[in-house]
Amino acid sequence: MRAPDGRSTVRSTERGPRAQGVDVYLFPAVVGGGLGDIDEVLAAGRLLARAGFRPILYRSQGRPLPPSVEGPWDWPPLERRRTIVRRSPNALTVAPSWGVSAAPSRPTRFGRGGPWEVESRQVEAAYGPDRTLHVSLEEFARTLSSAAETRERFREGGVVSRAIPRRYRAARLADEVREFRVAFRRFRGFDRPNVLHLFATFVRDPGFAREFPEAVQTGPLGSGRPVRRVRPPHQHRGREWVWYASPASAERVAPDVLRGLVGVRPPIRLYVRSPRPWPSVDGVAGIQVVTTPVAEEAWRARFSNAELRIVTGSRTLLEAMELRGPFLYFNGVLGKGAARRRHRPEKVRGWLDLARRRAVPSTLRRDIADFARGRRVAEVVRRAALRKDGWARFPTGLRPVGFPPGTEDAGRLLVRLAHELSRPGARAPEIVARWRSNP
Repeated sequence: MRAPDGRSTVRSTERGPRAQGVDVYLFPAVVGGGLGDIDEVLAAGRLLARAGFRPILYRSQGRPLPPSVEGPWDWPPLERRRTIVRRSPNALTVAPSWGVSAAPSRPTRFGRGGPWEVESRQVEAAYGPDRTLHVSLEEFARTLSSAAETRERFREGGVVSRAIPRRYRAARLADEVREFRVAFRRFRGFDRPNVLHLFATFVRDPGFAREFPEAVQTGPLGSGRPVRRVRPPHQHRGREWVWYASPASAERVAPDVLRGLVGVRPPIRLYVRSPRPWPSVDGVAGIQVVTTPVAEEAWRARFSNAELRIVTGSRTLLEAMELRGPFLYFNGVLGKGAARRRHRPEKVRGWLDLARRRAVPSTLRRDIADFARGRRVAEVVRRAALRKDGWARFPTGLRPVGFPPGTEDAGRLLVRLAHELSRPGARAPEIVARWRSNP
């Protein structure tokens, strides 16, 4: 069977026994607006496939896949099915934010089910609720308390920082904080005993754990790909930076990025992958903006071999960390003047918190923080290009902080869950309850 990019989705020459006792179903979908939600589920599939499980992409007859799922993607080895074939007694499903993407419809306001509602229900009916474990991959680094979420809602909505305390007090008096807590628990599906919610992040948040004990915080989920060790580029090949520039506001800071690279020797070529044209820099020497689909293998090679990567969201950030090379982060900015603010900055905030705890030099932390805000862009770029201060010794191998044993790595935990579910007599609610109670 072939994936949309022409690759086989089933390995034809495998050696050794396959893991038994559990069928694995992948439910990839866009949840937060970015394609990283899909890639994260496929990364989970790659990790499970490497551990000996064969993922299944099941979509019931007559139903097209959710938007953007066809790809092209770097698919794990998998089987595509239109009917359920129960080969093992138990089933493991993996979905992004199960309560949004796969939960059943409810007769309430905002109660519409997700794009995988039908398949999730059918899998559970075929195997039984006690034998079906749904793993929900929640938004990376989004482990905010209800109070912090309320403040963040105001900040993201454009309320200037000096007005947020007043707005928050009014919201608390209006019971909005409590209402958010109730809604968060309801729409995440925390009441379901066979759904395990994994909140991957860099630093475990005890306050979030106290408020939402059903949430299992873990370290990040890796790409599931073999890591190619990055080697310094050969001088005759030249130097290249790669920018995965999905935010629309990336073009606003591009002129400053180019200004920071002017006169650097050897010169640096900037390769930009963007979903839209950049007329402001079109034709400028030293930059190539690619807006058409890029073959996955070619993109991975370019991303791996780049001297520095400018990344966005969570998946490219984690992949840059996995490659142990220098990176800059820009997830977009909104507004102007006093209302100018970063878009969804929790990922870079989490990395900066981890970097501080791991004693990364303050000058490097400031450079990455300012670039993410769209400040000092040209200066930061030049410092990175010239490898000044901390850029000469960019930190690698930063380990997550504060996680109990077994939860430091979301990928390892996922594989462990599959093995636990494959044991004779295993019951999904018991596994979920045990991991939820993990201190």
